[in-house]
Amino acid sequence: MLSERRLEVLRAIVQDYVGTEEPVGSKALTERHRLGVSPATVRNDMAALEDEGYIAQPHTSAGRIPTDKGYRLFVDKLTAVKPMTGPERRAVQNFLEGAVDLDDVVGRTVRLLAQLTRQVAVVQYPSLTRSTVRHVELLSLAPARLMLVLITDTGRVEQRMIDCPAPFGESALADLRARLNSRVASRRFADVPQLVQDLPEAFDAEDRGTVATVLSTLLETLVEESEERLMIGGTANLTRFGHDFPLTIRPVLEALEEQVVLLKLLGEVGDSGMAVRIGHENAHEGLNSTSVVSVGYGSGGEAVAKLGVVGPTRMDYPGTMGAVRAVARYVGQILAES
Repeated sequence: MLSERRLEVLRAIVQDYVGTEEPVGSKALTERHRLGVSPATVRNDMAALEDEGYIAQPHTSAGRIPTDKGYRLFVDKLTAVKPMTGPERRAVQNFLEGAVDLDDVVGRTVRLLAQLTRQVAVVQYPSLTRSTVRHVELLSLAPARLMLVLITDTGRVEQRMIDCPAPFGESALADLRARLNSRVASRRFADVPQLVQDLPEAFDAEDRGTVATVLSTLLETLVEESEERLMIGGTANLTRFGHDFPLTIRPVLEALEEQVVLLKLLGEVGDSGMAVRIGHENAHEGLNSTSVVSVGYGSGGEAVAKLGVVGPTRMDYPGTMGAVRAVARYVGQILAES
C-alpha cells in the first residue's frame, strides 16, 4: 500500500502529465503543487513510485510519466468525478430532448459524448432482450399478408412482413391484436414466449395457422442477433493524440472497426456501474494504448445498453467519467419519458 503522501505525488504526476503532455520532474511538482515536503523528499517518493511500477522514465527525459498501473491506482483512489457545470448540463439536456426517435437519440448521444470528451464515443442500441413490450401492432396489407410492428419501452421499433398460410379477416386480426397486447404489453421480452404459447387455441381452426405464424415471427424478432447494434463517432479525435500511441494509431482504428471488439469493450449490458479499463487491461492488443470508460444506461434504474468513450491512457479521467455518467443519466431519462 502506498502512503498517502506518495499517493498525492502520484496524483500530481497524473494531473500534470495529462494537462501538459510532458514528462513531469520533481522540481515542477514542488512548484505547481503544495505537497508540503522538500524537493529531495519528492525525488525519493518518485524513485519509490518508479520502483513499484506506478511511473516510468521515457527515453532519457528527466521527468516521469504514469504507467497503466499508475493510472489504475489513480482511478481507483478517485474521491469524486468532475461534475458538469450548470450551463453544460442544460446544454446536454436541451440537445438530447430534441431527439425525435431512438435513432436520433443514439445519434445525438454519440455526437455529444465525442464533443464533451474530445474522444471516440460508442453507444449501444438498447438490447431487445432487456426491454419491455410497449405495444404490438398488426396491419393488414393484403388478404394473406400482414405487417407486425413491435414497439419497446425504449422507443425501439421493429417491423416484419408476414405471409400468412391463408387469408385472415379484419375481425380475426382485431381479435388477435387485442389478445396479444393484453398478454404481452408491459411485460419483459423474456416472458413473452410463455405468455403466448397457447394463444392459437383461442381461435377457429382455419385461423390457427396464421396465428402461429404471427407468433413465430414475433418470437424470432425478440431473439435476432442483429439487435446488437452500435453507433460510433468522433474517431477523428484520435488524430489529436498521435504521440500518445506507439508508432501509429492504425491498430486502434482497426480495432474500432470491429463491432465484436466494441461490444466486448463496453462489457456486459447488465452491469450498470461505471467501468474503466486502462491500457493492457483491454484484451484486444490493438487497444493496449487506450483507456475505455463505459457505463450502463436505461429507464427505471436497469441498464438496457451501454455507452462510453475510447481514448489514450493519458486521459482526463475525472472529467471523462463525469461526462459519461451524466450523459447516460440524461439518455435514461429520455427513454423513460418517450
